Amino acid sequence: MKLYHFPLSGHAHRARLFLSLLDLPHEVIDVDLKSGENKTPEFLAMNPFGQVPVLEDDGVFIADSNAILVYLAKKSGRSEWLPEDALGAAAVQRWLTVAAGDIAFGPAAARLITVFGRPFNPEEVIARAHLVLSRIEQHLEGREWLVGDRPTIADVAQYSYIVGAPEGNVDLSGYPAVNALLRRIEALPGFVPFPQTAAGLRSIA
Repeated sequence: MKLYHFPLSGHAHRARLFLSLLDLPHEVIDVDLKSGENKTPEFLAMNPFGQVPVLEDDGVFIADSNAILVYLAKKSGRSEWLPEDALGAAAVQRWLTVAAGDIAFGPAAARLITVFGRPFNPEEVIARAHLVLSRIEQHLEGREWLVGDRPTIADVAQYSYIVGAPEGNVDLSGYPAVNALLRRIEALPGFVPFPQTAAGLRSIA
């Protein structure tokens, strides 16, 4: 397998993290977004949306980080990461939608301002971040994991942009259950850290 990846992308890290948690042999190929490598004809042939990550597996290309999580869980037969029963599968899907929506437009967007200079409204996206974090905090009351009694791709999908939220001036100190979830994920065999940037290190100093 090959993972086309950008180190500072939470979406790319999400896929790389799960590959490592599954202990699947793979090659990581960094894509130079600054030079526009993701807009070349070669890359667009793999993903017409021009986004990382993209997983290549035996001539098949899977784009979108959450789709990659589903593909890897199914391809490896690791149903503990993606339940087969209707209720469990629906519960995981709900959190994949949160990752693609509330997390992307909250913590991820706040980080895009400080790390990549995106022209978002800081107050607006930070408020969104705290709203989704408060909802996750409430959901985790009495729970260790988002779905069921063990880690699933629901947890993997949330991790990168939540742990990177302080890079976008989103304070995580008021969310003990969320922080406990992050630490549990970090304790899993095969865990791969999400890189901190200079902007992120300044924001949490």
